[in-house]
Amino acid sequence: MGYPDQRFDVNLSILFTELPLLERPAAAAAAGFTAVELWWPWIETPTPPPAELDALKKALDDAGTHLVGLNFYAGQLPGPDRGALSVPGEESDRFRANIEVAADFAASVGCTALNALYGNRVEGVDPQTQDALALENLVLAARAADRVGAILLVEALNKPESPLYPLVSAPAAIEVVDRVNAATGLGNAKFLLDLYHLSMNGEDLSQVIKAYAAKTGHVQIADNPGRGAPGTGSLPLERLLDELKDAGYTGRVGLEYKPGDRPSADAFGWLPETARADR
Repeated sequence: MGYPDQRFDVNLSILFTELPLLERPAAAAAAGFTAVELWWPWIETPTPPPAELDALKKALDDAGTHLVGLNFYAGQLPGPDRGALSVPGEESDRFRANIEVAADFAASVGCTALNALYGNRVEGVDPQTQDALALENLVLAARAADRVGAILLVEALNKPESPLYPLVSAPAAIEVVDRVNAATGLGNAKFLLDLYHLSMNGEDLSQVIKAYAAKTGHVQIADNPGRGAPGTGSLPLERLLDELKDAGYTGRVGLEYKPGDRPSADAFGWLPETARADR
C-alpha cells in the first residue's frame, strides 16, 4: 500500500503552467507521468477552432500521454468563475455549446471522465431557478458523456476559496449526482472527491471515503494548508488514499496541487519515479 500502489495523473492546468499548453504533455512525460488531466483549456471560448483541438491531440499523442480527465467549459477558470452550467443566460448557452465539442474531443483522445463544474450563485437569481437549470444542463452533459463511453463528474469545492459555489460539501455534490442519475437512468454521474477541498470544508475525510467511495468516479489531491504537494501540509494523504483503495476505489488520483516557488518538474520528489506512469 502507500503512494506507489496508486494510479496517478497530473493536472496540466495547475502544474507545468510555466510552459505553453502544447508543451505541457511532453514535460509531464519527461517527469515520468503517462496520464494527464485538464481544466477546459480555452477559457475564452467553449468552441475553439478545430485546428486548436487537433494541435492539443497531437501534443498528447506525441508525448505518449493519455488524457484521462477533462473539464467542460467552466467560464474564467482560473479566475472568478467556478463553472457555467447553473448561470442563466449567456454562460449557460456557452456551456451547452461546449457539451458536444468537449465530448467529441474526449472521444478522440480516449478520455473517459468529463467534469462539469456547477457554477456560482448569482445575485438576484432564485437558487431554485439555478438548480433547475443546472439539472437540465447536467442531464445533457451526462447523455453526451454516455455517448462517448465516459462518466460525468460533479465536484464539491471549498467555501473559503469559493464562497458563491453551492456545492461545498460531499453530501451536497452527492445529492446532485443522485438527481442526475435519477433523471437520466444512465448511472454515469459520479462524485469527484477532492481531498483538499473537502479538508478545507472541515469534513471528516475518512467518513466521506467510507460513505461515498462507491459513488466516486475520480479523486484529486493537494496538501492542506497551502494546496501544495503531499508532505508540504498536514493532511495524511497516503493513509487516506489507502482508505479509498480499501473501500473499493480503483480509479486514478489526480495531482491538482501548486508547485510552489519551483519548476513543476521539481515538485514530485514525494513520489518515486517508478510509481508515476499509469498502469
